[in-house]
Amino acid sequence: MTIPQSQKIGRPLMKLIRLRGWPILQQLHIEEQLLRTSSENWCIINDGTRKPTIVMGVSGKPAELLEIKPVLHDQVPVIKRFTGGGTVIVDSGTIFVTFICNKDAVPDLQPYPRPIMSWSSLIYNEGFPA
Repeated sequence: MTIPQSQKIGRPLMKLIRLRGWPILQQLHIEEQLLRTSSENWCIINDGTRKPTIVMGVSGKPAELLEIKPVLHDQVPVIKRFTGGGTVIVDSGTIFVTFICNKDAVPDLQPYPRPIMSWSSLIYNEGFPA
């Protein structure tokens, strides 16, 4: 049954993908596909990644951000995500949460890190009250 537009809730829905232990590279591939091909709002949650991995932002320079010799010696995978952001090490204890939203999904939300982090904290506060 289709709900008439006049009876729908005033805020957009968000589809959820729940993963457990997916390699971060595969998760990033899913995110990029959804960003490029879907017009829906998405939340992806991945409970950890099996192999410790270094994830860099698109403009990160390995020579400036990594100790190359130990990374090569320990055979730690290094990947670049298609977005910006800092360089992080992720592992089985990392909980990944990704929001992919249309620009009008959250009215008046500015597309910059601080406003987005402030908005997402409202969601986390609901799920994890102090």
